[in-house]
Amino acid sequence: MTPQDARQYAPATERNREAILEILLQILPSSGTILEIASGTGEHAVFFASRLSPRLWLPTDANLELRASIIAWTEHNGCDNVHAPLELDVREPVWALEKGAVAQWLNPKPIVAIVNINMIHISPWCACLGLMAGAGRILAAGGVLYLYGPFKQGGEHTAASNAAFDEYLRSQNREWGVRNLDDVVAAARAEHFILKQIYQMPANNLSVVFERSFYE
Repeated sequence: MTPQDARQYAPATERNREAILEILLQILPSSGTILEIASGTGEHAVFFASRLSPRLWLPTDANLELRASIIAWTEHNGCDNVHAPLELDVREPVWALEKGAVAQWLNPKPIVAIVNINMIHISPWCACLGLMAGAGRILAAGGVLYLYGPFKQGGEHTAASNAAFDEYLRSQNREWGVRNLDDVVAAARAEHFILKQIYQMPANNLSVVFERSFYE
């Protein structure tokens, strides 16, 4: 199989990437490494990286086939500011990038922001907790944590389509589901993150922006 053959496609990417980019341009630091958790096919990675230079983009995914897709998309688009994708499971107590060669590579290029798109509703709640714990370990004070996806607000769905999507997710895996934003904010606060901004996004999604607190 050639690298090009390994490219996978996620239709939602083309629908939401412009809207997400608009937010990232507002909230990301002007330089440094952006860590993407659960990069999926890699389509977001190459789209954002090419438009966010000189920032460096570090994609990750737990799935081997998706990491192959990320490599293929990076080579296809000729992105020179995208690091090779790393295997990463947010539930691990120490992430691989916190040690070894990757940690050395990051030493002069620190991670200044973490981007996580459409993950916490299609994974167990412990993945959200693992994401917050890892972000708390990695990001320095002032670091940005960005989440995108559907959320309940005040314990209620914001649209009938989100309620139907939640029901579908739970039928696939009882540990999945659209998360209550209050619970996500509480999990972030426990790892010393402050909720900075919520943006309404297309298709009843939200962009949720946290900042690593200067105080613990």
